[in-house]
Amino acid sequence: MNPKAGSFELLEPASPESLAPDPWLEPWMIVVAIVAVLVLALLLMFLNRRKKPHFDAKAAREAARFEALLLLDNIRNVTAREAAVQASLVLRKYLITISGDPALFETHEETIARHRALHAFTDEARAAAGTTFNQLAALKYAEQIPDEAADNVTRGARSLLETLHQGFRQ
Repeated sequence: MNPKAGSFELLEPASPESLAPDPWLEPWMIVVAIVAVLVLALLLMFLNRRKKPHFDAKAAREAARFEALLLLDNIRNVTAREAAVQASLVLRKYLITISGDPALFETHEETIARHRALHAFTDEARAAAGTTFNQLAALKYAEQIPDEAADNVTRGARSLLETLHQGFRQ
């Protein structure tokens, strides 16, 4: 004889949630993320609130001019060629300090050929710079050491320095 067959009672199916894996994002993780964002925001606000040192462009230009004048005054007892080399270097350092112009790292010809050369200066200052730098280049690259006095070279460089200082537009 057959043992008694199972009952035909309908059972409730298993819930679909029990088949899904546990979520990887827990509620405590959301709370920690929110707190971390708030702490970071407060930290950024604190850092931005601190006063940044104010850059005084006019004072920087004055300091660069003063330094250039001192260096030009120190050019003594040298040949005209050496005076032209030193004066050119002083003027180029002044230009890179006050205007960011890459004249210090370029040859005379590269600076003249660049269309945007000395764009921060007035037209008169650019013209004076072109003339004086041409004179300095002629002295620096002359075949024979020129017979000109070093004082004349530094006087011309000082004049250009004052013209550039007055002709700065920014």
